[in-house]
Amino acid sequence: MKLKNRLKELRAREGLNQTDLAKKIGASRQTISLIERGDYAPSVILALKLANFFEESVESIFRLEDEDEKE
Repeated sequence: MKLKNRLKELRAREGLNQTDLAKKIGASRQTISLIERGDYAPSVILALKLANFFEESVESIFRLEDEDEKE
């Protein structure tokens, strides 16, 4: 299973770059980049901070997908 997300889409919707978003939620730009690429699964706390910031549910931002499923 792979963790997929809509973080880049939501960030673009708000007109933010990775650095701006990172500052707003107390993370590093590198962390935002890794999450967007699917190379890092955020902690529950970080996922909740992102959900609160974007006024979305965690489930609407993140989802588990089988490795063999197409995007």
